[in-house]
Amino acid sequence: MCWSAEADLVAGAGIAAVGVACVVRAGRARDLPLAALPLLLGVHQMVEAAVWASDGGTGPATLAWTVIALPLLALWLPAGVLCAVPPGARRRLLVPLAVGAVTATVLAYVLATRTVLAEVRGRTVGYVVDLPHAPLLIAGYLVATVGSLLLSGDRGLRRLGAVIAVGALVCWGLWRLEFVSTWCAFAAVCSVVLLGWVNGRRARPAVRPS
Repeated sequence: MCWSAEADLVAGAGIAAVGVACVVRAGRARDLPLAALPLLLGVHQMVEAAVWASDGGTGPATLAWTVIALPLLALWLPAGVLCAVPPGARRRLLVPLAVGAVTATVLAYVLATRTVLAEVRGRTVGYVVDLPHAPLLIAGYLVATVGSLLLSGDRGLRRLGAVIAVGALVCWGLWRLEFVSTWCAFAAVCSVVLLGWVNGRRARPAVRPS
């Protein structure tokens, strides 16, 4: 992932296939948003292959990749977790959902009014956009995405959240300028954990909050 157009295509196709399996095997309609996450992230990796093919720049592939990575995921993930958990666990998830909604709104506005530039930097891609109050937006983004998983009360989702949180720290430390690209690739690979979560949901009647 992130190493070349071919790597993104192969990884994206594999992750998307896992996403299809998750959707097919999802036993409850309220699990579908989370079950479809690997499918979305697989397509996301394939979109980045188009960014590689165009040697970065500011074209449609760059904008599409950034829309999925930033505002869409900031809202999709906390909303999906909220749908999947039982009613008793939903109150504590309202905070990451609200933070995600505000963060997604600001990010969508930024992407609609400012240019996004993709830069191929060796074996990674960096996405450059002039974010206002960038540390605050990044914090809000992580609260919405990682925070919703950690607060879900579901063992499998908390495990996924912990792994993605560690991955975020590693990606930030090793590839700070390409953080968004490398973290999204890491999250895409980790999202295959959701197939096990979906299978587990089929085997038990409900998720117990903790």
